[in-house]
Amino acid sequence: MRYAMIMAGGAGTRLWPMSRQDRPKQILKFIRRGGDAAEVSLLELAAGRLTGLVEPANRYICTAEGYRGVIRAQLPDFGDEQVLGEPVGRDTVNAVGLTAAVLHKKDKDAVFCVLTADHVIEPEDVFRARMDLGFRLVDNDPRRFVTFSIKPTYPATGFGYVERGTPIRDGKNDKHGAIDGVKEHCYHVARFVEKPDAARAEAYVKSGDFGWNSGMFVWKASSVLEALKLFKPESYEGLMKIQAAWGTRKQKQVLEEVYPTLPKISVDYALMEPASRQSQTAGKAADARFSVCTVQMDLTWLDVGSWPSYAQTLTPDKNGNRASGAGVAAFNGSRNNLVVSQPGHTVALLGCENMIVVQTPDATLVMPATRSEDLKSLHAQLPDSLK
Repeated sequence: MRYAMIMAGGAGTRLWPMSRQDRPKQILKFIRRGGDAAEVSLLELAAGRLTGLVEPANRYICTAEGYRGVIRAQLPDFGDEQVLGEPVGRDTVNAVGLTAAVLHKKDKDAVFCVLTADHVIEPEDVFRARMDLGFRLVDNDPRRFVTFSIKPTYPATGFGYVERGTPIRDGKNDKHGAIDGVKEHCYHVARFVEKPDAARAEAYVKSGDFGWNSGMFVWKASSVLEALKLFKPESYEGLMKIQAAWGTRKQKQVLEEVYPTLPKISVDYALMEPASRQSQTAGKAADARFSVCTVQMDLTWLDVGSWPSYAQTLTPDKNGNRASGAGVAAFNGSRNNLVVSQPGHTVALLGCENMIVVQTPDATLVMPATRSEDLKSLHAQLPDSLK
């Protein structure tokens, strides 16, 4: 059966001062979907993309336990058992592993997709079609780990890349229909490349063989656990203790005792890269324990992880200035700026270029757009009451 997990545990420090410890970026209602539509959160967008793809009862959110209440208030259709609360963050491989352990205990044949809660993706019908294709690839071969690569629009240095190998052509039908002849979307993975420098990124884009690594996946829960046992046994052993206690009176106690001890590492480093190497070194494809694939998504994909990326969700004026929030923004002799302000407050920019101004009731940020990546270091210097 199909399931879905939305990873929603990030703190969003590069969107300070709107994003805070008690209201992380994924629950901020600051994304407007055209016209006079009400603003929604990134998490609401992620949940909405599952419509028609996964049954509501089979949708889960993995997040910090401290965010449980605010997430359930924002998404009341998610029952308490559908929110997997991490006592502490242990990076993405353990969020994936916890989900796999919980789902596998419930359903030995569970296949689940992993989505992120910090992207704007359009058009949604193309997203659903490609995600459905990922599910069908795993239905045809449960050894498959399917990742989704985004067709790049510029040589980004802040994203990882996936190099496409040979096309996949499943010569059979599955219960959801034929998937033969889909070589324009489905490929074996040749390699993963972490954030390249500008020259390599430009070469990757020009080659046409690379896509941005989206951080989204489809796989069978049992295969994820098998890979963890092989490649990250420390996580596997802890997760098996959590799985054994899940649904019992000891669930909370064991989770709080064991989860913080799991090694902190990303799913790409812990599973995808070693599984890809293993599949490539197997003598025959049929001998590989895992098969790492990618589905190319030819759509608009925006990672809203910083103020410059958030600005791209807004419509600029004739001088490239963008404004958001219920406050007033005034520009004179200014170009390519972003202003976010609160009700009853006016932010006026005179002779400014490429600046970001974000005003909240207790903090105001002013910085050049080119320094947005340095916001993390500034955030670390703030008193806890402002984080």
